[in-house]
Amino acid sequence: MSVIIGLTGSIATGKSTVSKMFKEWEIPVVDADQIARNVVKPGEPAYEKIVEHFGEKVLYENGMLNRKKLGEIVFNDEEERKRLNSFIHPEIRKEMIRQRESHVANGEPAVVLDIPLLFESKLFDYVDKVLVVYVEPEVQLERLMERDESGKEEALSRIQSQISITEKKDRADAIIDNTDSVDHSREQLKDILREWGIENKIYKNSNIF
Repeated sequence: MSVIIGLTGSIATGKSTVSKMFKEWEIPVVDADQIARNVVKPGEPAYEKIVEHFGEKVLYENGMLNRKKLGEIVFNDEEERKRLNSFIHPEIRKEMIRQRESHVANGEPAVVLDIPLLFESKLFDYVDKVLVVYVEPEVQLERLMERDESGKEEALSRIQSQISITEKKDRADAIIDNTDSVDHSREQLKDILREWGIENKIYKNSNIF
């Protein structure tokens, strides 16, 4: 039976680093961000609904969705944001479930659902275990400002638009403290998989563990 792991964190905590580790170890990862990009490509149901509602002003000349333009429209309009989400979210969830079930049917011992907003979207029923990639809030702010070359106020605004990383840590089944080196995070992940009894199923003939 497959163990479904919900991988999440908050902006600038380093979730993608841990997601890459799973991929390197050939543990399948269902990437919600990638799916979100795919469901708004021309011809997809969500794309058609977006164009029908918002008009062609949200498109580039080549017909692709202009995310920046769309974002400007919904940023300060709660009703329009809800409408946009009603077009996109069902398609994302449908595809996440399809990919998850495909991996389960293939007999994969573990499947990772990489969902940045797992807590905000309340998708706990999609997974068996929740793994949070964590750094202290001060480190998160510092990394975000450095990464995006943004000011403190702008960075704080983006962080505060999500559930705090501290609350996520407290509600997780396990956490990876990503403050230190990549190697340190990798060792923590190995320990977690051992604790969850997954490593023996996946790596019986491997020296990873």
